[in-house]
Order: sequence, then structure tokens, then C-alpha cells
Amino acid sequence: MMPENASRRPLRSGVFIAPFHPADEDPTEQIHRDLDLVKQLDEQGYDEAWIGEHHSGGYEIIPSPELFIAHAAAITQRIRLGTGVVSLPYHNPLMLADRILQLDHQTRGRVMLGCGPGQLVTDAFMLGLNPNEQRRMMAEALEVIVPLLHGEVVTKKTDWFELNEASSQLPPFQWPSPEVAVASAISPSGASAAGMHGAGLLSLAASGPEGYAQLPKHWQVCEETAAKHGQTVDRSNWRLVVPMHIAETREQARADMEFGTLRLADYMEALGGTKPPFASSTDAMLDAWTGPGLPIFGKLTCGTPDDAILVIESLREQSGGFGTILFLVHNCANPAATSKSYELIARNVMPALNDSNRLRKRSMEWATKNAATFMPAMAGGIEKAILEYEKDRAARGGEGTAWVGDNPVDPKQAKD
Repeated sequence: MMPENASRRPLRSGVFIAPFHPADEDPTEQIHRDLDLVKQLDEQGYDEAWIGEHHSGGYEIIPSPELFIAHAAAITQRIRLGTGVVSLPYHNPLMLADRILQLDHQTRGRVMLGCGPGQLVTDAFMLGLNPNEQRRMMAEALEVIVPLLHGEVVTKKTDWFELNEASSQLPPFQWPSPEVAVASAISPSGASAAGMHGAGLLSLAASGPEGYAQLPKHWQVCEETAAKHGQTVDRSNWRLVVPMHIAETREQARADMEFGTLRLADYMEALGGTKPPFASSTDAMLDAWTGPGLPIFGKLTCGTPDDAILVIESLREQSGGFGTILFLVHNCANPAATSKSYELIARNVMPALNDSNRLRKRSMEWATKNAATFMPAMAGGIEKAILEYEKDRAARGGEGTAWVGDNPVDPKQAKD
């Protein structure tokens, strides 16, 4: 008979590092803080870290997730590292596939390729790309990247790249290739692309009202598209991204967020051109973020481990099941409080979600239930040992032993 919940696949945990960094701090320190965070998460048992690619806006300051991953792999042991995400229209597909395959070997199989069309219109503008064409370009790139990662030879010409008998010199380290995942927000295009190639799915807007409502439909689109193209998809390769900050009390969690919440509004203003209406105070912004949610960032959970557990269980029920919960690294709390939040998630949230202590609880309950049998048996065993010792000592002509509890003492000392 299987233990309760043993048949449910454990939920994995990780982070999604865009990253979001206030523009009034040192960028070198911020990048190294991100690396330190990944090292901490590796030590605390987190399963994954995904790192974004951005080139403008002043806040998301990692232009090459592959370079970040190469460094992070050297200072960690087991955590898997993904591009979260590479904007495919920005890259020649062969060059990108080659970089990922090299990382596959350098990380000894810990790298994952997260793909997207490119989120920041400012990036597209600088590169001379038409934002209306980016999803089409992503689809065209995926058509060749997936076979290239499998070691195949590809010839293809489009209006933005040309490959002639292209192939990588490196075989994949992971079999049959590094994992590929496609980003999805509100529209079903990402889910469709994931299904077409049998790839994983990254749901970036899972906590927002609209994204939350679309979760069942997105997986349906993914499965239906996969079936049409002779592919299979697995819910264990579905990842949901949510913003959270956890502390020991709700009051402490909210106080922690005083550090940088309003500074995040500056970034939203830079992208949108106008100051958000909720950015009048930290309280107003947190009310909006924890209420209906913010554009791009979704709905924030700001509270205790119990609050986090309820939200993630709700996502499990709404989605029908997924493989990994990714916590958005928003950096709105100070570094110490941020580190504490991830520690609490590792110590309290994930074990509760996965019922990790069910066998320990069963063992404790069994011991308590049978204490009336076990304790007399233990006392009887001690008494028997004492009697046997005394009998053996008397047979050898020795003086009897005095006992204090379970401990023998010299009879003369006992008399004194």
C-alpha cells in the first residue's frame, strides 16, 4: 500500500531572475548579488534558476544569461540553470544553439533553454525589429534550434537568417538534448509553440487575474497542438512564475517591502511613459499589487509561509497540475529580508506542499500510539539486565552492586 500523497509528483521550486534592479545602486554589486542568490538557493535545495535577457530600460541589467549561467554553474553544485528567456529574434539560431550546447557540457547537463519573442519594445527598436513580427520570428527560430540541439543538420532560409547545412560540432550532453521551454503570458502563442515542439512551458503571468484564468486553456492548447504535430508534452515541464515575499508575520513582510516597491514604479513609468496611478505611496502600490495585481508583475503574495502555501495550492488546483513554482526575484525587499524569504520558503513552504514529513509524522504517531507497550518493555529490559549482572557477580564471589537509576556505583560510595 502506497503512503498517502506518495503518488503525487513532488513540486519543484526555483526563481525567475529578470532581474529587476533599482537604477540608483551599483550595477556590479547587483549582478554579484544575483550570483550569490543562486548560490544560496543551490545550498537550500532549490531546483532551478532562470535568468533573463534584456538590453534597455535600465532595470533588467543582464544582457547575456549565458554568461551569467557559466559563472553560476562554477559556484553551484546541483541547481539547474535556464535562460529566462532568450529573445530568439535577436540571435542567429545556429549561434544560439552552439552557445547552449557548450553550456550543456560546461554545466554537465544543468542548462535549460528558455525561449521567447522578446518582451521589451525598446530592445526591438534598437535592433531595428518590427514588434509585430517577433512572434513569427520566434516560431521560425524554434523550427531550427530544436533539431540543432538534437545534433541534426539544418538548411533553412528566411527573411532574417539563412542556414546552409548547419550543425553544431558538439553533441548534446543531456539526452536527447537540453530541455527547451517557451514563455507564455496571456496569449496562447507560447503554449502553441511549446506544443508544436514538445517543449516545456513557462507561464510568466500565472498570478495575475487574467493569466490565472487562462492556465487551463493554455495547457489545453499545448496538448492539442502537440497531438497535431506528433509530439507529447508533460505537466512536469510546466513552470508557473509568481511574485512573493514571505516573512514570519504579514506585518513584517509588508514592512520589508518598504525598501524598494516604489522604485519599481519608476521602471514601470520608464516603460509606459506615465507614472502609474497606484505609485503615490508604498501602501497604495502594495494594495494594488496584492489586490488586482500589477501589469507584467501579476499579483503579489506578501505574507507568511501559510499564505504562500494557500496561493500555490490554488495554482495547482486551477492549472490541473504543474511541475515547478518559480518565484519572481523582484528585489523590493532589502537583501537580508529577501534572503530570509527564500529561506522560509525552503524550510516551511515546500515541505508542506510536498508533504515531505509524512513518513516522520507516521513514525511519531506509531510510537505515541504504542507507548504503553514500548515503555514497560524498555523498563523490563533494564531490570533484567540488572538482575543478570548481579547474579553473575555473585557467582564470581563479588560484592553486590549498588545502583542509582540505570547506573552501577561502588557499594562503598553508595553507603557514604
